[in-house]
Amino acid sequence: MKTAYLTNDGEYTIFSYGDRAITFLTGKRLRRYISVKEWDNGYIVVECENKDSSLQEDYIDLIPVLKNLYFDTDRFLKNIEEVKLKYE
Repeated sequence: MKTAYLTNDGEYTIFSYGDRAITFLTGKRLRRYISVKEWDNGYIVVECENKDSSLQEDYIDLIPVLKNLYFDTDRFLKNIEEVKLKYE
């Protein structure tokens, strides 16, 4: 498995890979993610739609989130080759 998934539920972002799902607080303006523009070993560039319907590029740095949760970041991230959006 080489794909991780990104989604949001209100102002919470969910990053999932394998059997792990990491949820963290994001901005209150976020309506949903539109696309993943870049994945760079823990750093994600995304396009977002805000509640006022404006679009903006945003950046997610997973490294501090993972470290705060006591993850071995190198081990967790090493096999992820891409990140896709996952909305149901």
